[in-house]
Amino acid sequence: MNISGTKVVVNKSQKETFEFLSDLKNFEQLMPASIQKFEVEGDSFIFGLKGMPEIRLVLKESTEFSNITLGAASSKLSFELVANIDEIDEASSKVQLDFNGEFNMMMAMMVKKPLTNFIETLTDNLEKL
Repeated sequence: MNISGTKVVVNKSQKETFEFLSDLKNFEQLMPASIQKFEVEGDSFIFGLKGMPEIRLVLKESTEFSNITLGAASSKLSFELVANIDEIDEASSKVQLDFNGEFNMMMAMMVKKPLTNFIETLTDNLEKL
């Protein structure tokens, strides 16, 4: 299952946006208002939203200034959250968040709408930076 967020313009250079997203504690600023838990531990963070199980994301890889890939820490659910960062000019960049997960059909039907809303919220909050 793939969910692509809207491409948004961030009023930060490509380097600044990359550095912001590379610092995992900054993801707390992007989370929905319904967040109930957020803790950073090394190269991962765990978050909990109201009515959903807690999820731990681990920094899997990054390509300097252009890409950051976070993945599920649990092998039960295999997915990635990918941030692609493109330079517009010295003061702004364009970011797209993509969710890529491997779920069975029943699970995919259950999580598609909440995950789409989650990606939209992260994207909206990123645009406001």
